[in-house]
Amino acid sequence: MSRYRVRKIFSYLLLQGTLVLTILLGLGIVNIADAAATIRQIEEAPGQVVYQSRQTLADQHGNTWQAIAFKRIRSNGKSSLELRLVAFPGIAKIDHTKPLLLTNSLGKTLTATDVSQTIFTDPSNPELNVAQYEIQPLLPQLQAEIPLKLTIPTLDGEAINLFLPSSFVQDWQTLFSQIS
Repeated sequence: MSRYRVRKIFSYLLLQGTLVLTILLGLGIVNIADAAATIRQIEEAPGQVVYQSRQTLADQHGNTWQAIAFKRIRSNGKSSLELRLVAFPGIAKIDHTKPLLLTNSLGKTLTATDVSQTIFTDPSNPELNVAQYEIQPLLPQLQAEIPLKLTIPTLDGEAINLFLPSSFVQDWQTLFSQIS
């Protein structure tokens, strides 16, 4: 068999495998999870520390999103745990008037309040590809071994779905419970 023919067959098989993997990822049947995410510590100001866990996720269209869970501990001892979701500009126009839906594989749905106004310098003109949600009240209700689907509301009405492996939920719970 000629080298050209072998290359052509290899290219065809690679293309088919990539196509199948993309479809399975889009349907949420297969998830490619990063290795256990590391939790980073950042001192924002004297006495104010942020711990964060970052993951990269793909939505149902194959677009890449950054999911950043972070716990901020202020100098007065108060803390908050939030989730920031970021897409490339133009990928989505997030509806900041609606909550994020977290649905587990058993069908239980929780809602996270959009608190994006706290991150924009002009809350009346938010970045439409960035949203931030309060997830601390929900964490005790999440089971670390059950994956989640995040449903992000958009202005055009077509929700964006991100599929989170259980390891991501475990990272969030580590931020919530073990770091103080």
